[in-house]
Order: sequence, then C-alpha cells, then structure tokens
Amino acid sequence: MLALPLSAVGRSLTGINIVGPSNVEPPPQPPPPAMYQLDIVLKKGKNLAIRDRTGTSDPYVKFKIAGKEVFRSKTIHKNLNPVWDERVSLLVETLRDPLYVKVFDYDFGLQDDFMGSAYLYLESLEHQRALDVTLDLKDPQYPEHNLGSLELSVTLTPKEGDVRDATMLLRRNWKRSSKYQSMRLSDVHRKAQLWRGIVSISLIEGHGLQPMDANGLSDPYVKFRMGHQKYKSKTISKTLNPQWREQFDFHLYDEQGGFVDITVWDKDAGKKDDFMGRCTIDLSLLSKEHTHKLDLPLEEGEGVLVLLVTLTASAAVSISDLSVNMLDDPHERHQIKQRYSLWRSFHNLKDVGVVQVKVIRAEGLMAADVTGKSDPFCVVELSNDRLQTHTVYKNLNPEWNKVFTFNVKDIHSVLEVTVYDEDRDRSADFLGKVAIPLLNIQNGERKAYALKSKELTGPTKGVIFLEIDVIFNAVKAGLRTLIPIEQKYIEEEPRVSKQLLLRNFTRVRRCIMVLINAGCYINSCFEWDSPQRSICAFVLFVVVVWNFELYMIPLALLLPLAWTYMLIASGKDTRQDVEAVEDLLEDEDEDFDKDDKDSERKGFMNKLYAIQDVCISVQNALDEVASYGERIKNTFNWTVPFLSWLAIVALGVATIILYFIPLRYIVLAWGVNKFTKKLRDPYTIDNNELLDFLSRVPSDVQVVQYRELKLDPNPSPNKRKKNNPG
Repeated sequence: MLALPLSAVGRSLTGINIVGPSNVEPPPQPPPPAMYQLDIVLKKGKNLAIRDRTGTSDPYVKFKIAGKEVFRSKTIHKNLNPVWDERVSLLVETLRDPLYVKVFDYDFGLQDDFMGSAYLYLESLEHQRALDVTLDLKDPQYPEHNLGSLELSVTLTPKEGDVRDATMLLRRNWKRSSKYQSMRLSDVHRKAQLWRGIVSISLIEGHGLQPMDANGLSDPYVKFRMGHQKYKSKTISKTLNPQWREQFDFHLYDEQGGFVDITVWDKDAGKKDDFMGRCTIDLSLLSKEHTHKLDLPLEEGEGVLVLLVTLTASAAVSISDLSVNMLDDPHERHQIKQRYSLWRSFHNLKDVGVVQVKVIRAEGLMAADVTGKSDPFCVVELSNDRLQTHTVYKNLNPEWNKVFTFNVKDIHSVLEVTVYDEDRDRSADFLGKVAIPLLNIQNGERKAYALKSKELTGPTKGVIFLEIDVIFNAVKAGLRTLIPIEQKYIEEEPRVSKQLLLRNFTRVRRCIMVLINAGCYINSCFEWDSPQRSICAFVLFVVVVWNFELYMIPLALLLPLAWTYMLIASGKDTRQDVEAVEDLLEDEDEDFDKDDKDSERKGFMNKLYAIQDVCISVQNALDEVASYGERIKNTFNWTVPFLSWLAIVALGVATIILYFIPLRYIVLAWGVNKFTKKLRDPYTIDNNELLDFLSRVPSDVQVVQYRELKLDPNPSPNKRKKNNPG
C-alpha cells in the first residue's frame, strides 16, 4: 500500500511505503526506456468533503501531467464515498513530471467546487507491478483540513521501440522538441495504425428494469463510455421494457480489446436523474468480424440489456508528412478510384469514400499569450474521427505541412478544422475554426479559408491554408443518405439561452409566414382579386381534378425543383432569405458574452434550475421544427445539388412506379413489409427514409455556418478589433 500525502512536494520517496526486500544491492541501471505506460484504476473515494447544501457532493476526478488534463472520470451524484472503478492507460515520456490528481464537486450552471488534490510521484513507483495507492486529499490553502482520500491501483511499465514515435501521432507534444517535431510520421504509420478497429454497438432493448417513479414505471436512457468516447441513447418514457434500437460506433485503440462501461438512468424533469444500474463489456472476450448478441444483467439494479456488438478491422485513417501521401502517387490514386468505382457500388456499403486533408499553414493568427505570440496546433475532425498536428511554438504564422486521411462513412459529413493555442497551465485557447461540408470541396485546390468564431457565426483573426481531396462512390453515398445519421459523442449539456430561444422562435415564425402567404395567395384566387389569375387557377383546378392520378403527386414536386434549377442556371439567386438568418446570427453573436455575464451576476441559472428541462425542450423543439421547414425549402432551392438530384431520382422513380403499378399493390407491399419486418430481422433498427434524407440537408443556420468568408486583404484596425473582442 502506498500513502502519498500532499506535503511531499519534492520528488523524494517521503511518505511512500513499498513493501518488499530493500537490503539487496541494486544492479547497474540500464538506459532509461523511450516511453512508459501508466495503467491506473480509479477505485473509490472515502470521506470526501461536503460541498452541497444537502450535506453531500457530486464528485469527479481529473488527472493532469505537465499541466495537461489527460483524464476525467464520470460524476457520482450525492455520494461522499463514491465508487468509480474506471481504468485509464497513459503513455508518458518522463517520470520527472508527477501525476496531479484533483477532485471537484459538479454544480450545474455554476463553477465546480474544489474538493482537494494530491500528487503521485512516478519516479517512486516500482516497474511492472500493480501497486495499491491511497492519496490523501488536501487543499494547498488550508493544508490542515482533512478532505478524505482516493484509492487507486497503479502499474508502470517501460515501453521500448517505436512506441514513442507512434504516440506523437495520437496527441500533441507537451514539450518543445525539434527532434520529434521533424520526425517522419509516414515511417511510423507503416508500423502502427492510429486506432485498431471499430466497435459497433446496437442497443436493442431492455427487460424488467427497476421502477423509479411513483407510477411504478421509469423513463430509461443508457450511457456508453469507452475511454474518452461517450454516447447517450434516447429516452423511452414510462416503461420497464424499453425498445431503443440505436447504433453507436467506438474507436478501438488497444489490440487486446478494452472495456465499454454502460450505465442506465431514469430521466427526471427538474431534478437529477436516478441511477438504475450498470454493466460492462470486456471486448477482449469477443471474436472479431462477428456479431455477438449479449444479454447483460444490470449490477446495482434490476433487469437486462440486450445488445449486438461487432468488432471490425480498422478504418483508413492516417497522418503523414506533406511529401508522403497516397493521393499524390498516381498508382495509389488509381487504385483508390477503382475501389470506389460504380462497379463496386454494392461492396461494403459502409465504406463510402476517402478524404485527404493537407494542413499547410496558417497566417495572421490571434495572439493568445502575453508575449504577443501563440503556440498554435490544428485539430481536424470528421464526424467522430479526430486527429491533430504538432504544436508550433511562439508563432502567429505556423507551418504544419501534415496530411490527414479519413475514411468517409457519410458524404454529408462536415469537415471541421480548428486552431488552438497550447497552454501549459490550463485548457487550450480557441483561435479559430472552419467547417467545410465534404460535398462543397473542390478536389486538389489549395485554398485559404478565413477562420470563424467558435459558433461559426462571424469572422475571427487569421486564415488557414488547406488542400482537400474527396473520392467517393455516388451510389453508396445515395444509399447511405436513407439510413440514420451517425451520432456525435456526448457533448456539453445544452444550456438555457434567451438568444437561442429568440433565434428559434424567429425561424419558426418565418416558416409559418411562408405557409400563411401561400394560403393568402390561394385565397386570393377564390376572391378573384386578379381575374386573369383566378381564371387560370380555375381551369387548372378542373383539369387536374378531372384527370388526377396518384403518380401526379411526385411529378408535381418535380416541377419546383426543375423551375428553381433553371433560375439558378440563368444566374438568378433564389436563396436570399439565408441572408436574414446570417444577420440574426451576427446580432446574436454580439449579445452572447453580455448575456452570459448578466446570467452569472444575477444567478439566472439558479432561478431556472427547476424548469431547465422544459425550457431546453421548448428551445430544441423550436429548432427542430424550424430546421425541417428550412431543409424542405433548401431541398427545392438546390442548396446541396447532390441531394436535389437524389430527390429528383427518387421522385422520378416514385412517379414511374405509381404510373405503372396500381395503388392497391403498392399499399399491399408496404403493409406486408411493415408487418413482416420484425419477423425477418428481430433486431432491425427502425428508421424513416424521408427524415433521414432531410437530416442531411442543411438548415439556414448551417448554410451560414458552412459558408466561406471572403478574405479581406487589408482589414482596418477598427474592423479587426470588432471581430476579435477577446
């Protein structure tokens, strides 16, 4: 057992007791290894500090090394003796930097309360041996206070060979080292993938869950966690036997597998959700390239979860130097084009294409440090795939010259490139961001993108130079459009914002006004405000009703698509209404900071705590209604030509089918398919093809966010100051 009090501020062995023989003369020390693997099991806490008025706390734990956060545990609600049982594996370059452990109390809408900290000095650990460690938590300002303790199990293992080089691909370098910044990443990638494979989990259903509400039922949802990757399912109301039928994909980094932690919760409006049980999947016990049906009983609760788990080979993800990339090689480029040719449209439908991103350099970045410089690095994200460059220190015009390759699972995904400033003492500072839909990319064009604010609603300082290539199979991309979109990892909890409420209300009002105006136009035909228009409308009504056939419905929907296409081809822009949303977002962006400060000063979040779920639900419902109205409009406006052509093909096929096949046969086939779907595949995931299609069409807000900013070669100082308030 190790006892590590905070008072041991040096790197000595004071306060560390390791049981074992100590009178044997140590042998000569070999050269230090290139890298160490630190495996930690965060077991539990004992007698932690009280931070809430109810006499309890909601503790969670952070691990830091060299000032950088490397792990954050889940939050255990209302417990001073929490049990985490979480595992984490870290790769460290040196043992001189201790592991800094901090405990916080989670407070919704407020700053989390400090509950104590301690240091684990890595130099004192015995190699290749699991050690039980007890850390006594202290407050540096009040060292005499007893804040409880944490229990951990720690194993330190030296690593040899290319592990150090491979690690540079997985994370930003914490220390300045020109030796490793200039390494050839391509050589390492021939030996090691960034992640070893994909874990696909289908959450099917639950049986016999524990009743948590007064009505004898529950509103269950499920959280999944594998390392830093987290997902949350939808909530099924008032049931003990929920049917979810959702799918989630995790990256698998460890060849030996790993653990997926699963917890079940009961949703409660206006108060904290109730814990209903947990279970764990040990991936090392599952064979690869095979779907496993698992019935997992819940620990610390009641009932069973039914899951389908599949482990597949690694996706095509890599990093290389600018001088070594596959698409610049004519032979490799030809092979990739062959792989995604139309002749292979029905081979591996999930592999839609590949995208290569060359991150060249940035210019004129914002100065984030007091020295007037920044330490920028770049993060490239595609859906849930995330890679990043090394850090260029003290430079506002960094050059990275790195090539990132991603596997494309959905051609409607958006490539996000974000520039951060590395800060040793706290989390990285945001410098700028661009969002680029894959369908907007012009292959092989080296382009300067003006950086935007965090909300993508306005410009910030600097530009980034990118060169992007996308190769994909159009048939696979079209079929992928009709299945549910991939969920993002669990992000920050939504917050109540009067600006978002106002924005969404305005968007819904605009959609409703379109319907009202259309109704007024039709009514004007009945009122004979314009005799010529009313006569034409009357003749059209008689002809259509007299000759109506069902196939005319999709045919009629083809007409506005064709009309708008001809207007665009003739040079007329039919999408001016997006400008109104752009103005709305700019006004909202200016008010965000002021709104946040007023909220903190007046305790606004405290007052709304009881009704926060209602406000968020209304806010999200307004957003959803407005988004679907705008997406329908943008389909006919040819905002995304690929999707508009896809709609034309679908409507054309529907017209032909309805013309040649009697309606009764179509309805009969539809009914037989719906009635027999679960008999044919009991674990099928239900979906609505029309809603899945519309989910790929950007709303007006997304159109503004994805729009490229025009580069201003000579911005005035006043304009720069306005665009960069902080």
